[in-house]
Amino acid sequence: MDSTTIATAILTLLAGIGIFLIACQMMSSNLESASSAKLKSLFAKASKSKLLGVGIGTVGTAAIQSSGATTVMTIGFVNAGIISLTQAATIIYGANIGTTVTAQIVALGMFGSGSVSTTVIFSAFAGLGAFLSLFSKKKATKTIGGILTGFGMLFVGLSLMSGSMENFAALESVKTFLASIGNPIVLVLTGAVLTAIIQSSSVMTSIALAMCVTGLISLDQGIFLTMGSNIGSCVVAIIAGVTSGTNAKRTAMIHLLFNCSGVVIFLLIGWIMSVSSADALTFGNLFNSMFPNAPQTQLAMFHTFFNVITVIIMLPLTGALVNLVSRMVPDREVAQANAIRLHHVDDNMLKTPPIAVAQTKKEILRMADLALDNFDRSIGIISTMDFAEREQFDTIEKELNFINRKLVEFVVKLTDRKMLNEHDHLYLTTTFRTIRDIERIGDYAENIVEYADALKGAGDCFSADALNEIERLKVLVHELFDKAMTAYIEESVPALEEANIIEEGIDRFTKSMEDNHIERMSQGICKSNVGAMYLELSSNTERIADHLINVAKSIRTLQ
Repeated sequence: MDSTTIATAILTLLAGIGIFLIACQMMSSNLESASSAKLKSLFAKASKSKLLGVGIGTVGTAAIQSSGATTVMTIGFVNAGIISLTQAATIIYGANIGTTVTAQIVALGMFGSGSVSTTVIFSAFAGLGAFLSLFSKKKATKTIGGILTGFGMLFVGLSLMSGSMENFAALESVKTFLASIGNPIVLVLTGAVLTAIIQSSSVMTSIALAMCVTGLISLDQGIFLTMGSNIGSCVVAIIAGVTSGTNAKRTAMIHLLFNCSGVVIFLLIGWIMSVSSADALTFGNLFNSMFPNAPQTQLAMFHTFFNVITVIIMLPLTGALVNLVSRMVPDREVAQANAIRLHHVDDNMLKTPPIAVAQTKKEILRMADLALDNFDRSIGIISTMDFAEREQFDTIEKELNFINRKLVEFVVKLTDRKMLNEHDHLYLTTTFRTIRDIERIGDYAENIVEYADALKGAGDCFSADALNEIERLKVLVHELFDKAMTAYIEESVPALEEANIIEEGIDRFTKSMEDNHIERMSQGICKSNVGAMYLELSSNTERIADHLINVAKSIRTLQ
């Protein structure tokens, strides 16, 4: 009998954990998709303000229901050099507060003892959401359906976990064994290990809530298990950090030290309370008196209290924490600071696709700036025959080729993600050609430098009239670049129309350049080989204009 009950309880617990994890993932992906625009705006505001960082981490995690996703994304930002370690630390602080929302939701669902409890009511949302997802043709409605389905399944899983705890509670041997585990450190380590295995502090906290409600463990035991879950939740960040750069490793270490510090502080406070009072005061006693006859609320409130107080204590010590991890994880990649790399995206950002899409756009804009800079260098070299910037030109050309290759690889991975809204998905389909267009601008600039090499080898140069026309052409390309980028950034049709007008003007101007140069050659002002180089320069620049207008025209897909 006992063995059958235990087997049933274990299998039910596993089923409940599985459904709960799937529900968390479903809620997270759909909430992230629904709030993608707000998330982009939110994380774009990351600044040196510590309180703002905490707020961003809290709201962002509450929005996507995943502190792990927020932390991994933060590691990606640090690894890409977008935010500092101090900013990353404060966002992680906030993520710890934001993750307590799940425990509060779960606690709310545990109320009700009649034939219809809140768990049953909330579980019904799974069916409602499924109907919306299956029978609606609107993507927004399907997303809402996914959120409701995940929310309902959360409580279906919780119900199964609670049921398994009731089966365990019916066994005196199990209750006696659990009651014998009173050592806070053992309970903290148990919570940490179990959370590390299932990689979800929300599941561990929910199991602890269910065990408390069924009387399987005491509130104090549940509190220590929950504290341990905070340490175990660092595993996801550590895995992400180990595979990334030095600052990413430091960020993961900040997460671990912050969570461990909170546990140590509360263990010390708990020990002081127990030895300094006659009736052995504990956190369980305190929260039991504040929220009587509601063990689920008691534990959920402690969870929130624990994380908020830890943040309040650690926030002024952020600078010291950053200095500590900087010494613990020393710089071993000094040369990497100037190494060719992607500056705005990192594979860790794939955990939060909407943010990754916004960062992809920033990387493309940076690539466009590099291409224009190299075009300017090429015009400067061929106009002055001064090759002082040739090495810098070659370095940037290598970087453009690197970005072309690596950014395409990143976009391919990002496109496979299912948490993208329709606009982001359409945008990503345009990026492949956009990246190629920008890389081609660099190639045509390289051609111009090669023409300069040929002129230098022959001891030739362009006439004053030709140089004036080249300078005017450069000005027109800059005007086109500004309008094309405005159209691309703002998805502005009026800016695209203005860019088209400028591009048509460049076509006419390059045609007049060719006619003028042919006239100069017929008058013997220019040599034929110099004329050929000039015509090639004109043609290459006109193609650069074509690629710029292609970048701007990509917004038509999004209209």
